[in-house]
Amino acid sequence: MSESQTWDAVDDYFRTHLSPDDEPLQAALRDSEAAELPHVNVTAPQGKLLQLLAQIQGARMILEIGTLGGYSTIWLGRALPADGRLISLEYSAKHAEVATRNIARAGLDKLVEVRVGPALESLPQLADENPPPFDLVFIDADKANNAHYVEWALKLTRAGSLIIVDNVVRGGRVTDAASTEPDVQGARAAIELIGSHPRLSGTAIQTVGSKGYDGFALARVLA
Repeated sequence: MSESQTWDAVDDYFRTHLSPDDEPLQAALRDSEAAELPHVNVTAPQGKLLQLLAQIQGARMILEIGTLGGYSTIWLGRALPADGRLISLEYSAKHAEVATRNIARAGLDKLVEVRVGPALESLPQLADENPPPFDLVFIDADKANNAHYVEWALKLTRAGSLIIVDNVVRGGRVTDAASTEPDVQGARAAIELIGSHPRLSGTAIQTVGSKGYDGFALARVLA
């Protein structure tokens, strides 16, 4: 097998035994594909990781920046208690419509709210509402604004909260300081912000799998 075929096979093995998709999750993927949404959702093992991290956090309040078809939203929403809340921000009205249907079919519509519009406009509006601090923030939107999203996450969290930034490796291009690509510069800005900010302690992990070569950053908010 090629390297990528091996990665796919391992992902399939892990998914089968550790993070099997049930019907609502499979339907969310089918509907996203039927609506021609980009094939950039997290994998099942990654979704299960998000769910476990939210459960380890004891999360009652979750913020997601980038909904797409709601696949990751379902994984995260299932980690919430009955009185929990998840707010997901999505730029595209088309994506949000698909996600809202998928979330409702998963029985999470009373816990999850999808807000439509550019996240850098939705985030100040959310802050004006003075919500309880978010226990976990998952950032998986346009990569050029990753550092801005981390800054907003800091304003909306508390000591002990967890911030997760997806897709920070960019196939290894994150090391290219001379790159003019917005996604690379956005990944680098987020990593360097996490590394230098006095209120954050973080790391980044490289991953391989069905989505190829990438990775994510984790940051804990300090006092």
